Amino acid sequence: MEKIITYFEKSGPQNTSQTLDAAKRRAEELRIKDVVVASTHGDTALKAAEVFKDMKVNLVAVSICEGFRKEGWAMTKAEKKKLTDKGVKVLTSIHALGDGVASAFTEKSGGRSIDEVVRETLYRFCQGMKVCVEVVLMAADAGLISMDKEVMAIAGTGEGADTCIIVKPAYPRKFLDLEIREVVAKP
Repeated sequence: MEKIITYFEKSGPQNTSQTLDAAKRRAEELRIKDVVVASTHGDTALKAAEVFKDMKVNLVAVSICEGFRKEGWAMTKAEKKKLTDKGVKVLTSIHALGDGVASAFTEKSGGRSIDEVVRETLYRFCQGMKVCVEVVLMAADAGLISMDKEVMAIAGTGEGADTCIIVKPAYPRKFLDLEIREVVAKP
C-alpha cells in the first residue's frame, strides 16, 4: 500500500488550509464519518466545517477546558454558538492527557503522572500529535464519536491546524486500545 503524507517544514497556522485539504481527501478515500478537530476559539473548526460541508461528517470541535479562562484561552458562548449554528458539536471538558487532579499534585510535589508521560511522549512527534490523540480520547469519553470505526483527528501547534491522523478511538480508561493508524499531515 502507498499513501501520501504531507510534511511541513515549519509548524503553525500557515499550514491550516493545506492540512484541511489533505484531511478531506483522505476522509473521502476512507469514508470517514467522524472528524474531531481541536479549536480554542472556533476558527479552525469553522474552517473545517466549510471544508467538510458536502461530506455530511460528524464534526466535533474540542475546545480548551474552562480552567484556562483566566488566560483567555476558553471558548466564549458566542464562539460556541457560531459553531453549533453550523452543525458542529462542541465539547469542552477536562484534558485527557493532563491538567486534571494529578497535575495539581505534580505542580506541588514534583514528579510526573502517567498522563504527563504519555503527553510528553506524543510531543516527540509534534504538539499536534499530542492534541489529536487527546481530543479523540475526550470526544470518545463524551460519547460524541463512533467507537467501532476509524476517526480523523485534526490539531495544530498553538493555533490553526498542521497535524492530521487517522485513529482507532478508545476511551481514556481504555487508552491502550487506541491505535494511531495513519499520519495524514504533520510538521
